[in-house]
Amino acid sequence: MENLLDGIEDILLMGPGPSCVHDKVYEALGKKSIGHLDPYFIRIMDAIKANLRTLLKTENTLTIPMSGTGSSGMEACFVNLIEEDDPVLVLINGVFGMRMQDVAQRLRANVDTLEFDWGTPVVVDQVKKKISEKQYKIVAVVHAETSTGVKNPVAEIGALLKGSETIYLVDAVTSLGGVEIAMDAWGIDALYSGTQKCLSCPPGLAPLSFSDKAVAALESRKTKVPNWYLDLSMIMKYWKGATRAYHHTAPINMHYGLYQALLLILEEGPDNVYQRHMTYHNALVQGLEDMGLSMLVAPDSRLPMLNSVNVPEGVDEAAVRSTLLKQYKIEIGAGLGPLAGKIWRVGLMGHTARQENVTRLLAALKSTLS
Repeated sequence: MENLLDGIEDILLMGPGPSCVHDKVYEALGKKSIGHLDPYFIRIMDAIKANLRTLLKTENTLTIPMSGTGSSGMEACFVNLIEEDDPVLVLINGVFGMRMQDVAQRLRANVDTLEFDWGTPVVVDQVKKKISEKQYKIVAVVHAETSTGVKNPVAEIGALLKGSETIYLVDAVTSLGGVEIAMDAWGIDALYSGTQKCLSCPPGLAPLSFSDKAVAALESRKTKVPNWYLDLSMIMKYWKGATRAYHHTAPINMHYGLYQALLLILEEGPDNVYQRHMTYHNALVQGLEDMGLSMLVAPDSRLPMLNSVNVPEGVDEAAVRSTLLKQYKIEIGAGLGPLAGKIWRVGLMGHTARQENVTRLLAALKSTLS
């Protein structure tokens, strides 16, 4: 019988995720499985919590990886914090802000939105005006909008909400491990991420962190959390204390991979990792501009790890992506929504952010376009 795993090729992952995975993370994933209540596994769990707190610059006790991809982290934040008719404001300038809106509406929250042109950041003054007009339980924003390559002013928005009762919720799926996050200093109350972007671990876990304010909101709910699998009031009992209460069987080997991925970042030094992302982002942009290509996003708002490149007039963008994948074994991403067919999304996430990868892509792209 044919084994399809034998046909998997070595593809350079330079799309919007997943990213390239370090050999040490692959080795970690291949370690022997042990029980999810084994005392040694609990030591690994505690180390993951501590390392996530370091990377997020937070003292939050409830800082854990959820079982599932980044979308499970998004849903966990909303499903634990929202009750019917809660007033929620979602700031939207791309696909993932729209997903936040969708999830909040499904939970029957009273959802308002502020929308901004795709490819441009959230405007802080407009947020200030909006929150002066109405008291919101939750204000939600995407830090790194993967659909456009825009970095939103998360710290500045947090400053507007400091001292208020509003819970500040941030999507850090693409930003964690690629740019600085200072969760406590920026006043973020609830945050979720994913393993497959700048943490350079395969998809499967969603780091999440709740401040004391967010935990208090969870504990003071009038109604039961409407999703059993993502109910943090139960999951917390598995992640803390001298004795651990079984909730679900954690994906053991995925936790090994996340543990090793976090260790690699902390060993390199987070500031060094952020500088590496910026260095090779600059090298990529310079190389693209030297070829006559332009970027969608203005320099001050660009993400170093997700680069949106304008497709030149008359170029079949899908054919270029297909050639890069089939002939050069390089994956890049397409545009989404109103940007479909108009941009390429080039990822420089985590272990992918290396000079040799930038050089290889630029050469392949130049050859394909010519």
